[in-house]
Amino acid sequence: MRNETARLPSHSLTEEIVEWLNEEIRSQRLKPGDKLPSEKQLGEQFSVSRSVVREAVSQLKSEGIVSAQQGRGVFVNERGSRQAFRLDAMALDDAQGLEHVIELLVTIEAAAARYAALRHTPADLKRIKQALVGMEYAIVNDKLGDEEDYAFHQAIVDSTKNPHFQMLNEYLEQHVRRLIRQARSNTAANYNNLVEAVQGEHKAIVQAIEKRDPAAAALAAETHLRNAAKRLNKYLKD
Repeated sequence: MRNETARLPSHSLTEEIVEWLNEEIRSQRLKPGDKLPSEKQLGEQFSVSRSVVREAVSQLKSEGIVSAQQGRGVFVNERGSRQAFRLDAMALDDAQGLEHVIELLVTIEAAAARYAALRHTPADLKRIKQALVGMEYAIVNDKLGDEEDYAFHQAIVDSTKNPHFQMLNEYLEQHVRRLIRQARSNTAANYNNLVEAVQGEHKAIVQAIEKRDPAAAALAAETHLRNAAKRLNKYLKD
């Protein structure tokens, strides 16, 4: 790809990948049932990180253009299979919009943790714990751990064995969590003072899921998200 691509804002890079994939699908170079190039392949093609690729693919998922099949990849959906549900993209200064979507996020996260506690397999629990350890490693190395945080929440949602939770998770990742991470990265120094509290909340969720205690898991997830909303206000004020 062009050298100047690496200097574009991440939003522009995301849109460039979205537009390219949409054109591939419109032109039938990618047909219904075809597998999309991997995150690694797209990252190399556009000279971007996997997080930028993931955001682009999440946007296509949220529009029902493609869907993920666990362990296999992302595939083009049949024509006419777009979903009716929509969340408009919002900015950090849209206080009311953020409040409304965070309410939805709290509800979905609590329910997902509840079902994860009931339905997780040993392999699911291993992935959740691996993501938790990944976040610990990121903290030790003075990193924000965005990728690890994404993997943690994704592993919990996957453990529900409910494709609708997985679909909603893509929406919420696109419209809410990335904004929280954006605000957090803008105040990294202040965030360092909160990492232990955040990680403690994550551990409480994992412990409840491991014990197969759905009520405790739901409460831990709700507590984490409500605290995350409070921290978001702090990030925005700093």
